[in-house]
Amino acid sequence: MTPASPTNTAEAGSGRRCAVLALSRGGGALGRRLAESLGGDFFACKGGVAATVAEIWDHYQEVVCIMATGIVVRTIAPLLRDKYRDPAVVVCDEQGRFAISLLSGHLGGANALAQRVAAATGGQAVLTTASDVLGRTALDLWCRDLGLTPGDRGAFTRAMAKLVDQGTLAVWSRFSLPELPPDLKPVAIRTAADLIIDSRTEDAAHAVLLHPKALVIGIGCNRGTPAEAIAQAVAATCRQQHLAPQAIARLASIDLKQDEEGLLEFARQQHLAIDFYSKDQLNEVEGVSTSEAVQRATGAKGVAEPAALLSAGTGSTLLVAKLKWTDVTTAVAELADPLALSTQGTKDQ
Repeated sequence: MTPASPTNTAEAGSGRRCAVLALSRGGGALGRRLAESLGGDFFACKGGVAATVAEIWDHYQEVVCIMATGIVVRTIAPLLRDKYRDPAVVVCDEQGRFAISLLSGHLGGANALAQRVAAATGGQAVLTTASDVLGRTALDLWCRDLGLTPGDRGAFTRAMAKLVDQGTLAVWSRFSLPELPPDLKPVAIRTAADLIIDSRTEDAAHAVLLHPKALVIGIGCNRGTPAEAIAQAVAATCRQQHLAPQAIARLASIDLKQDEEGLLEFARQQHLAIDFYSKDQLNEVEGVSTSEAVQRATGAKGVAEPAALLSAGTGSTLLVAKLKWTDVTTAVAELADPLALSTQGTKDQ
């Protein structure tokens, strides 16, 4: 991006994650030191705070403002969306005495940023998030680390408030649970839970559904099938089988489809990786449906089912046998242990 002033340190397309903004001369001196310490870009915005903040808002994950808190609040108010998309915002006085985590404390990382700023200035980080103040689990960070996506964000927010107020939440999971924080208690009965970890969309009563990255969608398709048709087939599969789309970890198919533009475009739209397998690898998978037509066309006895199982890995189960849609075949395999931290991210890229 282009710097707004010759005193700024930003370069076009710098790719840095942190922007440090200052108003006064004293704030500018601290700001330059902080930007260097944090590996970020410095912006001198005297007389143009609103314009500078608007310019950098969607380009940086972290924003440090060396100015009065009231100025920052009034400036960022029109730009706010939600904690899942807003950058982390920290406010610091020009003496560096206090670093206040103002916005996106947990998921955005403002609490951690405030601590880094305080360490650099020799000041004190100011955190006001209830979980940190009371020593409760930061539920949103816990979910992020386990790859869990809330089915209902509003209900999830209420569950976080309940944890703060009551001190514990009950957890039921379809999958093996890792060691839980002390304030999250496992229960054996689904209906007794406050948090339900499941790839299904079954009624959760008053609990919050948390969907792990547990499903692999195996896909076979005719040559030239558009992304829209594949999207419709996957959506129909999830809807018919009561599966959460948020639980899809990745896609799988035969290597003959590595250049299938519709399949690749669907994966890009959904931010999903695709695992491709050769006909020999697919033919080694036992207990799957076979098709003479598919064998003649590809050399593989099947595509969707064996590809899904191979991608889901050891111990996985075929949750949904192949379903035929217009120009598309789908099948669903479920990972054996989607909550194991060692499996997170291993095939996401």
